[in-house]
Amino acid sequence: MWILLTLLAAFMQAWRNAFQSQLSKEVSVAGVTLARFIWAGPIAAVYLVGLYLWQDVGVPDFSGRFIGFILGASAMQILATGLMVKLFKQQNFAIGAGLAKSEAVVAAILGTVFFGTHLSPLGWSGVLLGGVAIFLMSAKQGLRSLSLNTVLIGLACGTSFALTSLWVREASLCLNIGFPHSAAWVLLFVISLQTLVLVSYLLLKDKSTLAALWQRPKLTLLTSTASCLGSIGWFSAMSLQAVPYVKTLGQVEVFFMILIATFWLKEKVKIKDMLGLVLIAMAAILVMWE
Repeated sequence: MWILLTLLAAFMQAWRNAFQSQLSKEVSVAGVTLARFIWAGPIAAVYLVGLYLWQDVGVPDFSGRFIGFILGASAMQILATGLMVKLFKQQNFAIGAGLAKSEAVVAAILGTVFFGTHLSPLGWSGVLLGGVAIFLMSAKQGLRSLSLNTVLIGLACGTSFALTSLWVREASLCLNIGFPHSAAWVLLFVISLQTLVLVSYLLLKDKSTLAALWQRPKLTLLTSTASCLGSIGWFSAMSLQAVPYVKTLGQVEVFFMILIATFWLKEKVKIKDMLGLVLIAMAAILVMWE
């Protein structure tokens, strides 16, 4: 089940990144970040209601620990999304999103040190192999072509996404109800808080960005929908399996990104990226086999 959910998440996230990449050409970083969440809240609410109509498991206990993880995850995801938009402005679509995929390696390290995550030698092999693949694919003209600024933004983005994922899993495990309801509650809390924070900020500081999103309803709705469906997949998968395994398998998103970049965004992707794709496939096989 976690494998299917991860594949769904990776596919939808590739499209979300593509829509955000297009939107970033016309809207500020804060606006593109909000586009990820603004219509996702209602979709997440409908999904949660649907789960309760299917199986009523009662309302969970929301502890202080749960709220803490929700606050942390919400803040880190906003930061990570903003950093990814900055990457889009520095590199092309496939490369920018690829740099942010350092998330799997960072999640493995942080999870092992701070969250009690246990990875087998086979699991570590898959995670590290996936990290090497992403790093190779992130260099345009070889390793020397990567600027220090781009690498630092990419690592910061990956770290922020890793913390988001780890805290989302912890929040889900705090609830006294089972899968998939626990993941759906976490999703609704996180998206609602993020939407409230970003809309409040833009109302106070940058109303023109809200107007810009309003003038681009189709692209904004597509971004939110793809984001919410992807988050349903990620949150659900991470409630079933350790984050490093989920995120390593999730690197198959690069396959989808390259297809989208080539056939929809009309960007050129180098033949050398095929080596990275082979390594990612091997990494995915290792974590699924484990």
